[in-house]
Amino acid sequence: MPGTPGTGTNPEQLFAVGWSSCYLSAIKLVAGKLKVRLPTDVAINIEVDLGITDGGYLIQARLTAVLPGIEPDVAKALVDAAHQQCPYSKATHGNINVITTVDTKPATQVA
Repeated sequence: MPGTPGTGTNPEQLFAVGWSSCYLSAIKLVAGKLKVRLPTDVAINIEVDLGITDGGYLIQARLTAVLPGIEPDVAKALVDAAHQQCPYSKATHGNINVITTVDTKPATQVA
């Protein structure tokens, strides 16, 4: 039951894993069509939250596309186009609150 303690994977985590995998494929598809070379460390991080409103449950999501070294305008175009290709994005569009961010900074290395 939502809100109860326990171990294991919850439905929101499973949804996030499926969506991030699908979205990464969509980014790769779009990048190929636009002839944009993606970095090897491209990643999609999605967090899905379970909330309550008016006595009922809802989900909302935060999607971060990690595209290090890609120009911000190009990265934004890839993310926007991927939302049009990814079935999870299509299914959630207009149905849940989704905040999308793009991170184009290279990962910092710790010595």
